Amino acid sequence: MFSAIYPSPLGPLTLGSDGENLTGLWLPEQKYFPKTPMEPRPDIPVFARTADWLDSYFAGEEPDPGELPLAPAGSEFRRLIWDLLLDIPYGELTTYGTLADKAARRMGRYTMSAQAVGGAVGHNPISIIIPCHRVVGADGSLTGYAGGVAAKSWLLQHEGTI
Repeated sequence: MFSAIYPSPLGPLTLGSDGENLTGLWLPEQKYFPKTPMEPRPDIPVFARTADWLDSYFAGEEPDPGELPLAPAGSEFRRLIWDLLLDIPYGELTTYGTLADKAARRMGRYTMSAQAVGGAVGHNPISIIIPCHRVVGADGSLTGYAGGVAAKSWLLQHEGTI
């Protein structure tokens, strides 16, 4: 595993890669930061592509996450939830309950626990690009965010959502 640092308005973001794909993007002091040591290698091409993507995003543009080779590691369930997060358009919000309904349908089930979805959302290893910050509580509240509620609020204000 390799790493690079991207200076952002939210502080230094740690980028992770397997050498070809982006495997992580963590905010400062984010919960669930990987425990595996990563070798600093800012010269890996995916880091330059990710920096370009982040430059566009922080400039107020709406870059497509599909432009990057994303490879988040997680269970089949978590990867399903992270795929659903990629469907949330820039500047829009969804709820944990709505994600649970969509996940249940994809899995051929009638129901799904919003709490289980919340756990998967919270363990998203590629913050910002896989937009877990766009998920709010049923009442519209800014519920927990692994990168901190202040960062979630900043990102949503940046996108003009709140």
